[in-house]
Amino acid sequence: MQNTAILPLFYLPPVGYFSLLQKVSPDFLIEKQEHLVKQTYRNRACVYSPNGKLDITVPIIKGSKTHRKMKDVRISYDFKWQRLHWLSLESCYRSSAYFEFYEDELSRFYNEKFEFLFDYNLELLEWLGKKLKLNIEFNVTSEYFDDIKPELDYRGIMNPKKTEDIVNNKPYYQVFEDRHQFLPNLSIVDLLFNQGPQARLYL
Repeated sequence: MQNTAILPLFYLPPVGYFSLLQKVSPDFLIEKQEHLVKQTYRNRACVYSPNGKLDITVPIIKGSKTHRKMKDVRISYDFKWQRLHWLSLESCYRSSAYFEFYEDELSRFYNEKFEFLFDYNLELLEWLGKKLKLNIEFNVTSEYFDDIKPELDYRGIMNPKKTEDIVNNKPYYQVFEDRHQFLPNLSIVDLLFNQGPQARLYL
């Protein structure tokens, strides 16, 4: 029986994901062997735009009809999604208190091309962990575990279409909250750009 918590790997994960990381740390693994689950945060993030909640999605190369393991999923560059994502982040957070503080380092992920979605997400997660000063080591699974205790299996947690799995929905200042009120559990960059070094205290 697998006794270590297992978490999925997301693209610019929601705020609640990082609260969960701290809860299970240091005894957890990042799932690398699962099949890609579509329409999840694995290749999608939610940010706060001037018009409200905005989903940004990393396009993937369409494979055969058979399921592909997450570690084998390749990023598509058929159109300039990196430029689109970066412009979206700029329009959403240029006026936030800390965007300029992080933009030089973060922009690397929108200029360099990564072949695999898993590698891209993991490097982003490691960077975010450092900026949040979480001091967490991210180890990955070497095989797929079926025999994991339900209370340790977080692979199905947090879905863009659901709100019930929010871990922490305590309000903090957001750039456009005067237009649309507080939006909980957006991408961690929303918290980071608005709260900066104080983001860790929120988590």
